[in-house]
Amino acid sequence: MSTKFTEYKGLDLPTVASEVLDFWKKNNVFEQSVTSREGATPYVFFEGPPSANGLPGIHHVMARAIKDIFCRYKTQKGYQVKRKAGWDTHGLPVELGTEKELGITKEDIGKTISVTEYNEACKRTVMRYTDVWNDLTEKMGYWVDMEDPYVTYKSKYMESVWWLLKQIYNKDLLYKGYTIQPYSPKAGTGLSSHEVNQPGAYRDVTDTTIVAQFKTKLETLPIFLQGFGDIHILAWTTTPWTLPSNTALTVGPKIDYVLVKTFNEYTGIEINVVLAKNLLNKHFSNAIQVEDFKNSNEEIIKNYFENNPSSDDQKIKFILEEIDATLNNFIKKSTNHYLNILTKDSVFEIFEKVQIKQESLQKLLVKNRYQILAECKGADLVGIRYEQLLPLALPYQNPENAFRVIAGDFVTTEDGTGIVHTAPTFGADDSKVAKEATPEVPPMLVLDENGNPVPLVDLQGKFIQGLGEFSGKYVKNEYYNEGEAPEKSVDVEIAILLKEQNKAFKVEKYVHSYPHCWRTDKPILYYPLDSWFIKVTEIKDRMFDLNETINWKPKATGEGRFGNWLKNANDWNLSRSRYWGIPLPIWRTEDKTEEICIGSVEELYAEIEKSIAAGFQKENPFKGFVVGSMSEENYDLVDLHKNVVDDIVLVSATGKPMKRETDLIDVWFDSGAMPYAQWHYPFENKELIDKNKAFPADFIAEGVDQTRGWFYTLHAIGTLVFDKIAYKNVVSNGLVLDKNGQKMSKRLGNAVDPFTTLAEYGPDATRWYMISNANPWDNLKFDIEGVAEVRRKFFGTLYNTYSFFSLYANIDGFTYAEAEIPLAERPEIDRWILSELHSLIALVDEAYADYEPTKAARAISDFVQENLSNWYVRLCRRRFWKGEYGTDKIAAYQTLYTCLVTIAKLSAPIAPFFMDRLYKDLNTATNNEKFNSVHLSEFPVLVENFVDKSLESKMLKAQTVSSLVLSLRKKEMIKVRQPLQRVMIPVLDEVFKAEIEAVADLIKAEVNVKEIELLDDASGVLVKQIKPNFKALGPKFGKDINLVSKEIQAFSQDQINEIDTKGEISIVISGKSIILTSQEVEITSQDIPGWLVASANGITVALDITISDALKKEGISRELVNRIQNIRKDSGFEVTDKIKVTLERFGNLEDAILSNQEYIKSETLTEELNFSDNLENGIEIEFDDIKTKILISK
Repeated sequence: MSTKFTEYKGLDLPTVASEVLDFWKKNNVFEQSVTSREGATPYVFFEGPPSANGLPGIHHVMARAIKDIFCRYKTQKGYQVKRKAGWDTHGLPVELGTEKELGITKEDIGKTISVTEYNEACKRTVMRYTDVWNDLTEKMGYWVDMEDPYVTYKSKYMESVWWLLKQIYNKDLLYKGYTIQPYSPKAGTGLSSHEVNQPGAYRDVTDTTIVAQFKTKLETLPIFLQGFGDIHILAWTTTPWTLPSNTALTVGPKIDYVLVKTFNEYTGIEINVVLAKNLLNKHFSNAIQVEDFKNSNEEIIKNYFENNPSSDDQKIKFILEEIDATLNNFIKKSTNHYLNILTKDSVFEIFEKVQIKQESLQKLLVKNRYQILAECKGADLVGIRYEQLLPLALPYQNPENAFRVIAGDFVTTEDGTGIVHTAPTFGADDSKVAKEATPEVPPMLVLDENGNPVPLVDLQGKFIQGLGEFSGKYVKNEYYNEGEAPEKSVDVEIAILLKEQNKAFKVEKYVHSYPHCWRTDKPILYYPLDSWFIKVTEIKDRMFDLNETINWKPKATGEGRFGNWLKNANDWNLSRSRYWGIPLPIWRTEDKTEEICIGSVEELYAEIEKSIAAGFQKENPFKGFVVGSMSEENYDLVDLHKNVVDDIVLVSATGKPMKRETDLIDVWFDSGAMPYAQWHYPFENKELIDKNKAFPADFIAEGVDQTRGWFYTLHAIGTLVFDKIAYKNVVSNGLVLDKNGQKMSKRLGNAVDPFTTLAEYGPDATRWYMISNANPWDNLKFDIEGVAEVRRKFFGTLYNTYSFFSLYANIDGFTYAEAEIPLAERPEIDRWILSELHSLIALVDEAYADYEPTKAARAISDFVQENLSNWYVRLCRRRFWKGEYGTDKIAAYQTLYTCLVTIAKLSAPIAPFFMDRLYKDLNTATNNEKFNSVHLSEFPVLVENFVDKSLESKMLKAQTVSSLVLSLRKKEMIKVRQPLQRVMIPVLDEVFKAEIEAVADLIKAEVNVKEIELLDDASGVLVKQIKPNFKALGPKFGKDINLVSKEIQAFSQDQINEIDTKGEISIVISGKSIILTSQEVEITSQDIPGWLVASANGITVALDITISDALKKEGISRELVNRIQNIRKDSGFEVTDKIKVTLERFGNLEDAILSNQEYIKSETLTEELNFSDNLENGIEIEFDDIKTKILISK
């Protein structure tokens, strides 16, 4: 027997992937997928470059699979899809990793290690795991051009970035400003607002908070506040470390404030405090307001017990703890108050024990009374001066304008005291309101040893020297090296100090959200920085409008998360105080009056030559560079990194020396520049961008965090420079979590190794699981058991279907050499599966086109498992192994072949290896198509006349009825091989009746029943029950759910039938008409004696489970056929071998077999069937209550 179709011994997905990968490499299949579409419409894809200084995780398999799917799909659709790989080589991840490896910090660079040595180390570090990434890329089947990737540290790439920045500079959209910016002390650089808003950057932290008492200067108080003695202004802070830098207190001019007399909680000293009236209840929630603060002790104590009823023992304990023995006289005078609420014995006990207590009554009094002395508006407080809270330093400029009350519209009474502690050095709002005050409030800046103004906290996050006990301490314990943090943080130390000095009104722990650095995981500071900014605020409306034209998946991310971000976009802080990155190409004179922005190597080269002529620059570091030559060798002569360009001095138009601004460019600008820089635009490949051949992208995809990263910077640069969108369609991927929904991490031990997973389960099963289990934009709970299930169910089913086909096709010599059997001449079952196939083509094509791969994968899975394998092949198996090789058998082969080859094409974008093997195994035997890979083939096309919806509807009913009957058999534990007499099916309408009648024979054969009885009126036979689905009803109807539930439970049989059949029903609740759907109710049918009843999809069946003697005998015969067929297979008989069967007699076995002898012989190719009283060499078989032996021979 010559084998045309390859046959296999078992499913081994990892081996399939390895062998197919070798085939791709040897035959340059990826390259062919591009060159074979030369001249076709381009489909532009941008690869978001990874950084190779870290190892890939399982989430990278997910992200790359999503990208790969649509590129493969579009290739099949006839587009030319070029996919340039890239490496993101600059930025914090690389620098921090390098510093850790070298055992240095940022401060060591330029001291113990030169900038040149450091940059070389970064260059080595960043490409360390390139081979690992390339290995993953190949093994998971991600097609991307790794032979010619763009690399962001290459001079050509950097030159394009400079050119883009110069376009922004020329539009006057670049400026330098001294402002308060997010700053990461552990990273040693400022951050842009989009970095601070990365997912997970804001985290809940527990901090020490202080309501501080700022003592006013009496002579500055307005008249209405005079005569009350000392007055303190209360201000709340969650960052006590900023209190030494306080230079103002800010009030809301229209907010109502009150002057309150009370006690300090920690010292017991009577004080007068100012706070917002709306916040009285917050700070005095357990107190009572008194009209007269004097002589109110009795009132306080009485009020406490009246409002806090408890047992006598508890009250005694309280009094003993709170009352000072020095106040005995007061206690005795108050006896009458206690007698009202305590027993006589308890009072005597108090008087005996109270004499020895030395606790202060003040604590009780402080908690429980306050008196409002005056009220005013915030505007009335402006101008009041106060004593410096922590007099550790004074502003070097205009200290006389510090420490006063100013007004600010940003002040609210949502929290705190309604008065804002203002430290202009460390807060953007603080800085703004201080500058707007008249006169301006100075920030707390002091002069260092070089005469330069600096904040009280340095760039490492430590207090500078000269601040007493706080000198040299980190302002946050998180900044210390592991194991070095002190027990008490600076915040706690400040709280203790203020308590001791009667300057703390309240100290407590407070949980709030605080931003952290996206790369160091440490808290950031808001710090005064001299930075370069892009005026995003001037183009944010245009960015928003352009975003409206982009197709976001999901839409909610584009409109919500991204759209809202654009609406409120801030200017982009471009400056980074680091070493390994693209330098800012701006040179300035020392007096900052002249500057130049360089936009190309050619321009820089020319400016260097001018500087040499002027005597500022000794030589040209790019000597030998040939202007106009784009060869790689020529550009290898150029290095634009910091260690080179910082030594270049240029000359201004007036002859002054100009030095480069020391900042690097935000690495996210590097990434956002890739559409242009990857092609060295505009110096090369100009037409790719200008003529829209490679811009904008038709499709991009990355994680949802990129809405604050790559998605944002792509969009910003596209708008800033070209006034265009940078991408048309974007898939925002969700997270890959562990099976319990937790974030994966090595620390938790729940991380999944992608290489281990691919090696064990294969990339096809891994990709299919990830894509089919959840939409790309939803979080995926990764469960390795799910991958195993996909391998078993989907790929196992498809493999078995192909194995079945190849076995019998090889036996019959089918190679698709015969003419195509016309559709009209094929049996109904063939026409049905082909109709379903073409409906599937339409659905999958639409899903891929709409960037909905999950919908496509699920539809394909359902088709393969339910329609193709479980229905078509199972019902048609006789056509393949029985009968002559005629029209019917050829039609069966052609139909199944068409289904398999079409499934290979439809599934190839998601499962590229297995589907290529399937396609080649099919096509190699038939040569039906000219392509040597499914990935070079054409995507299937819907042929309308193949689709027969009425046939699909009819067959769906057959499947539904069969499924219901089989479920009832399973429930009653009646094997399918045991025939039953009949099934009753209530008829819904004439169409329904006709469709069931048309598939009645099929149903009977499928579920092994003799009769199908259709009931025009089942009201007297089948009774349906209905009850509310509260889980579905609750969110929809809310408080009306009880009324709806009552109405449902009162439904008549006609109403139940209506909602069951039509899927919805209209009912009236409280005078309003509402639509109730079948998903909002649960419908069941009552069993009737001797029958089992089940319903689904509006269809009800009743199964007669009475088994007659004749049915029992037939069931035995069918069981025997099954055992004979299994033994044939296990014994190695060929499919066509005729056999002789001998059985050992047992009970009524012989009678049952003789009653069905011809059936048994026909099904098993048995020529002779004999019985024996004693069969010594037979194989024991057992089923039901029968135990016998069987002997089979040729």
